[in-house]
Amino acid sequence: MAKNATAPSEGHSLVIVESPAKARTISKFLGKGYTVEASIGHIRDLPQGKKEMPADLKDEEWAKLGVNVNDRFTPVYVVPQDKKSHITKLKKLLKESQNLYLATDEDREGEAISWHLQEVLKPKVPVHRLVFHEITNEAILDALETPREIDDGLVKAQETRRILDRLYGYEISEFLWRKKLGRSAGRVQSVAVRLIVQREWERRAFRSATYWDLTAQFSTSDGQSFDATLVSVDGRKIPSGKDFDSATGQIKDPGFMLMDETGAQQLLQKLKTGTFAVTKMQVKPYTQKPAAPFTTSTMQQEANRKLGFTARRTMSAAQSLYENGYITYMRTDSTSLAKVAVDAARELVGEEYGKDYLPEEPRTYRSTVRNAQEAHEAIRPAGNPFRLPDSLKGELAPDQFKLFELIWKRTVASQMQNARGRRVTITVEGEGSVFQVSGKTIDFPGFLRAYVEGADDPNAELADKETLLPAVEEGQAVSLKEVEPKSHTTQPPSRFSEAALTRELEQRGIGRPSTYASIIETIQTRNYVFKKGNALVPTWNAFSMVRLMEEHFPSLVDYEFTANMEGLLDSISRQEAGNIEYLEEFYFGKETPGLKGRLETKIKEVDPRAISTFPLGTPEEGEHLEVVNLRVGQYGPYLEQGERKASLPEDLPPDELTLESALELLKKAETGDEPLGICPDTHKPVFVKSGRFGPYVQLGLADEGEKPKNAGLLKGMSVEDITLEVALKLLSLPRLVGEHPDSKEVIEAFNGRYGPYIKCGSETRSLPDDVSPLDVQLEQSLFLLSQPKRRGRSAPKEPIKTFESSPITEQPIRLLEGRYGPYVTDGETNASLPKGTETETVTFEQALQLLAERAAKGPSRKKKKTKKKATKKKATKKKATKKKATKKKATKKKSAKKKATKKKAVSAESVDEGG
Repeated sequence: MAKNATAPSEGHSLVIVESPAKARTISKFLGKGYTVEASIGHIRDLPQGKKEMPADLKDEEWAKLGVNVNDRFTPVYVVPQDKKSHITKLKKLLKESQNLYLATDEDREGEAISWHLQEVLKPKVPVHRLVFHEITNEAILDALETPREIDDGLVKAQETRRILDRLYGYEISEFLWRKKLGRSAGRVQSVAVRLIVQREWERRAFRSATYWDLTAQFSTSDGQSFDATLVSVDGRKIPSGKDFDSATGQIKDPGFMLMDETGAQQLLQKLKTGTFAVTKMQVKPYTQKPAAPFTTSTMQQEANRKLGFTARRTMSAAQSLYENGYITYMRTDSTSLAKVAVDAARELVGEEYGKDYLPEEPRTYRSTVRNAQEAHEAIRPAGNPFRLPDSLKGELAPDQFKLFELIWKRTVASQMQNARGRRVTITVEGEGSVFQVSGKTIDFPGFLRAYVEGADDPNAELADKETLLPAVEEGQAVSLKEVEPKSHTTQPPSRFSEAALTRELEQRGIGRPSTYASIIETIQTRNYVFKKGNALVPTWNAFSMVRLMEEHFPSLVDYEFTANMEGLLDSISRQEAGNIEYLEEFYFGKETPGLKGRLETKIKEVDPRAISTFPLGTPEEGEHLEVVNLRVGQYGPYLEQGERKASLPEDLPPDELTLESALELLKKAETGDEPLGICPDTHKPVFVKSGRFGPYVQLGLADEGEKPKNAGLLKGMSVEDITLEVALKLLSLPRLVGEHPDSKEVIEAFNGRYGPYIKCGSETRSLPDDVSPLDVQLEQSLFLLSQPKRRGRSAPKEPIKTFESSPITEQPIRLLEGRYGPYVTDGETNASLPKGTETETVTFEQALQLLAERAAKGPSRKKKKTKKKATKKKATKKKATKKKATKKKATKKKSAKKKATKKKAVSAESVDEGG
């Protein structure tokens, strides 16, 4: 093993990487003359709206964008509040150093982070850019010996991408918000949603067809049997699913033999007494090549198919493996391997599988994907030699181990011999009917010994790759043992899974593989897509957004346009193209209006009601003969037919909504308007209603001059449980329980936002899960009030996960479920998980990073205290006009709140990062 690096002769050095985990790993390979510190991601960025703009720029017309579109698209960069203390720390460390090494990732984003660090830290010492594909001792030493300068081309490409995403994201998102047609838009996310919506339209237009065929079992004279499928009768082919028109359900070629059940049964009876013989025996040799080593995209696809991982979960595990030195850099679209990796893989093949499995020459691979960048290496195990997966079983977390094993197998298999075998097709004829069966025999498994698609254990699953058929000869008689009619129904085109969408985007050259995980997550959190099993299903909100973009901004969701934009960014990174001219044309236009001009025109033209209305059809008979429309409203989709309206079940996929099912929902909603009964005290009707936040009970009608009284259902209740008696009890809340014998204050029972509770004066106590506010008695209430007030509704829950001890507090880091969602804690600092993060995917490194980011913000209590003090001082100063000032302040506060709400809806919902 190589020695650790020693500091350069000119003194101590500071090495800056992105994450704490990466910093810890690299510090193991460096000597005492190095301090390795994390930047914790980007240290500065475009401002999130006007509020973060420098004071002297807040009044500029382009301030909301954070980009001076009038001066060569100059970006304004700001340091987020939570990064300021960390930058102070980095500056202090830099003052104590004689060299600065910037060792951020080697892609566009990593290069930009290094550039921003140099710009903000303003080092007066030599600056070196370190680049490495893997975090191993040898790779770090090699990088230290061959540092380079920051790549201006990569930095400019990243900046251009960031500006494009800001212009697209903020401007279109604001337009969507103002027209109430969506929550956000993005350069890549909108195109991804369009793909998913187009597939759903295809499914809605699909018309199924049913056809029949026969499966027969034949046997030879020596007792060997095989199954075969009917392919033709009297010279007419039996159709398969591809032979039907998906739009009509009709067969494309009338010459095909289309059988129904009766026809299949009649043919079956005829064949039972027939004689059969083998008329053709076809044997073709084949070879199967191993797949190329993983790119980011193919790794995400395989992990989704074989491990069931989401793209986010895959990237989280890969990030941890990379930062801890187990695999090479995980954001790449290259399939090539370094010579040292090829040698390591070939050596391992020879040792583990034998020389027969080793090709004479090393295999080389080149990417066939559009817009691929070949500068990086494929994803592979780090180091030389590769560590065997079994040696890491106790060392890696479950997700990391599964992914490492997948990467290891794929890499090793890529340097193995082809699999060789024979494909056999047997044709049997008799009574005018032709049956066929195909099989496969593996003569030499080659790479399949290491990596079998869709299998976890290659040796156990290898047999499943073979379909063995008996050795027969042409003209040989066979007997019919069994014959069975089979019905088939054509299926609509499959929805995209995460793996399929990733593959589609990559093949079209849209976006970058490194952004696919965040794109897929974003379109779900923006309520454009939801998951049904493994499939991505569009919501009706997505239909509205896509219709708007296709009809009014078609170029922005054009697949070719988006792919060409990626090509341009690559050209900028290679310094083969300029960026200002492109940004000018994109935003202001050249021969045709740019984004700015089109938005100004379309804001007057677009009718949001027309965009968000989807006719489902007109019933031909019945009491209501008006057209049934699906409308996408501010609070979600609903059905409308004349005066009738009905909400849609949230989990109903759009392709399952037909005219018939819509009429059924409208009828059900109409029936739902019938009251449970009449309240004996008020003589008003009592209803069970379904609202935006679930079912509730209502007393009275909305048109009776006053707002009807509503009450939500208790936890665990369903609509079926609600009788008139139960509804009246719910409407009676808050309920008087009794009087406290000591304080003489009344005790009341409530059903609150966070569950049922009792209240006595200023004292409140949550009710246990087995006690209802409808039935809680005075004695129970007095007992609860006599107990010390607990924080939370119940005893502390068991941690979801417990990690190793924090290097800061030396206490175990725990992942807990809190009142407002899951969070991690090291005993001193708590950090919420980002919205949409799956708890099972959280790693120790992620938890450390979240805690570090939260700790960098400082204690929130100090901020509040300072703010309160400043307000008090101001009030004292203007004592004489206190009343007037208070009134003015309240009005100003109300106005500011209104503006903030509006701004938040636009900027906070916009998507800038990669789409």
